[in-house]
Amino acid sequence: MNARIRELERYDTPSITNVVATYPLKDFCLGLYQPWEGRWYTDQRLRCMFPELGRRAGHVVTCVYGLPDPNFTRLGIGDILKAVDAAPKPVILAIRQNLPEPFKSRSGLIGGNMMTAFKSAGVTGVLSDGPSRDVDEIRPMGMQYLITGVTPGHGYFGVQAVNVPVEICGMDAMPGDIVHMDENGAVKFPAGRVEEVLKMAERLRRIEEKRQAMMRETTDVAEIARIMQGIYD
Repeated sequence: MNARIRELERYDTPSITNVVATYPLKDFCLGLYQPWEGRWYTDQRLRCMFPELGRRAGHVVTCVYGLPDPNFTRLGIGDILKAVDAAPKPVILAIRQNLPEPFKSRSGLIGGNMMTAFKSAGVTGVLSDGPSRDVDEIRPMGMQYLITGVTPGHGYFGVQAVNVPVEICGMDAMPGDIVHMDENGAVKFPAGRVEEVLKMAERLRRIEEKRQAMMRETTDVAEIARIMQGIYD
């Protein structure tokens, strides 16, 4: 399965969204979610820190960070690392920052130390619904990094949950999902649908290559409109 997950990285994230749910009336689309209401991909708040590193796909491990709670100290980063170690590889780590404003917009939660630990445990990419820091340290690690922005500091925080459903910038993710992400954002789908997604993504790639080649060969706007309407699919 590891190799099949890596094959997903041959396709960009918008192409994966197209076959997962964007066009449910098309025969190249699996229609896994209601396109507008399904909460299956991220919104414009999420930013790719390292577009030059390209696409990443992996099995999701999730965690939630929040303000320290003296009545709940059971969990720590070691529990996140154990969850990553136990998960199928490669892993995408989805981190929910359950912090109130103004703290959330000022929390440089993930830094060079944490990302080094995550990479060693088997994480290939991280996405989070808040800002982080140390992008200069993290870039050479080759880990893709999708967050809402950067800020240099933070206060004390604690781990509230591991491997629970989380919402990341409009996308609901949970263990058992695959996340595909690149500079356009992230999309999820069930791990059991990898083969179907790959098959449909390749089919869509061929359709779009043919369509774009035909449009490059004509300047007739009526013909271009017919091509765009899918007449020659």
